[in-house]
Amino acid sequence: MDAPLVTIEVHLSSGLPAFNIVGLPEAAVREAKDRVRSAILNGQLEFPNGRLTVNMAPADLPKQGGQFDLAIALGILAASEQLDGKTLVRYEWLGELALSGHLRPGPGALPAAVSCMRDGRTLICNPENASEAALVSGSQVAGAEHLLQVVRLLKDDEYQLPAVQPPIAEAGPVYPDLKDVKGQSAARRALEIAAAGRHNLLYFGPPGTGKTLLASRLPGIMPTLSDDEALDIAAVQSVAGQPLTWRQRPYRAPHHTASSAALIGGGSQPRPGEVTLAHRGVLFLDELAEFPRTVLDVLREPLESRSVCISRAARQCTFPADFQLVAAMNPSPGGYAADDPRSSRYSIEQIQKYLARLSGPFLDRIDLHIEVPSLPQEVLMSDDQPEDSRTVQARVQKAWQRQQERQGCANSELTGQALERHCALGQEEHRLLEQAMSKLGLSARAYHRLLRVSRTIADLKGDERIERAAIIEALNCRQLEKLLGRG
Repeated sequence: MDAPLVTIEVHLSSGLPAFNIVGLPEAAVREAKDRVRSAILNGQLEFPNGRLTVNMAPADLPKQGGQFDLAIALGILAASEQLDGKTLVRYEWLGELALSGHLRPGPGALPAAVSCMRDGRTLICNPENASEAALVSGSQVAGAEHLLQVVRLLKDDEYQLPAVQPPIAEAGPVYPDLKDVKGQSAARRALEIAAAGRHNLLYFGPPGTGKTLLASRLPGIMPTLSDDEALDIAAVQSVAGQPLTWRQRPYRAPHHTASSAALIGGGSQPRPGEVTLAHRGVLFLDELAEFPRTVLDVLREPLESRSVCISRAARQCTFPADFQLVAAMNPSPGGYAADDPRSSRYSIEQIQKYLARLSGPFLDRIDLHIEVPSLPQEVLMSDDQPEDSRTVQARVQKAWQRQQERQGCANSELTGQALERHCALGQEEHRLLEQAMSKLGLSARAYHRLLRVSRTIADLKGDERIERAAIIEALNCRQLEKLLGRG
């Protein structure tokens, strides 16, 4: 994610022909020897007949992938005096070589462009990668399709590589519209609160009531992305080899059979997991109670720290994980509400055991618990048109701007003294919250989350202080307490 600088050093000496690469190269890097040799020869250039040693500095940083091929090839040409080595210092090189000498696209172009911009160098890479890297404002990027184009650039001062344009679509991002959801006023209101304050949300209810439908509408009502947030998303997609969706919030919905490593990332060479692929967007977990408890509990730290640190014997990686969690589950093993006749075959103990698959500390990190009941037929068949996403997003955007002007962050990120200052309560509101805490047996974390949700509700209403009505609505957004026997 940080694209550290790797310097390619090439030494050519007399002796029996040999080609060695040192500096902790993994398999794909070691195989560059054959790709580079063929690319140079097929470009009608001379491959030196001597002892070649390629050093990739720093030596203690593991190197992986084929993106070093172009730099190695140019280093060999400079060592054999087919190129002037002084012309190489103005550029940085990124690209995998085909046997024909053509440059192939690869991952990581956008973080590399950010590093090049900071160092004041021009990045040369495949045109597809160059178009992606051009998204970085102020960066100098050029695209080359073949090794010979790069050689000509370095030999001919008048030659320029073709200009590159960033792949920015004229139309804005397209999300599913909230107007498709009929009824469910409480669930829609919770979705609006979640979007305005970046709160985590849990829907529970019988099958077919619209839980998944509601969750998929969340990205469309979230605040518009800033330039920095859009670059963060693009950088993650670039490193992970995902298709670039410029200025569109990611929406990830892993299956409930996903492992812990699939969610948070892992592998001998650490790769981003679902929480990182959902960075600045939404992570939706459907059938929440079907996920193994150990898998859900690995989300507890990322939900608080908004990052993931993966440690392996060879290396340690930190990936961003600033995502918004939305989950959906059924209220009983059979899927139906406890008062539904179809749930009569399940005892209270069986239902409690089913709900106990979710640990208390995990549920404490979810701000809103909303029941999504079955809708009457007249509501489903009515011609009433609910509010669309654009209308709701306008209110969310205003509430978001109030938070940014007041504290510079989302309400869900308030901690310590900032939380006490911006979520201060009057005596009546404080007394009401104390009674609720005592009755529901809530933890200190849940208390702070109630304050943050109340602050968001007040921002949606345009209130300067948190009123009693905001606290009551925040308490009504914790409806799972009834199922757990605490309300």
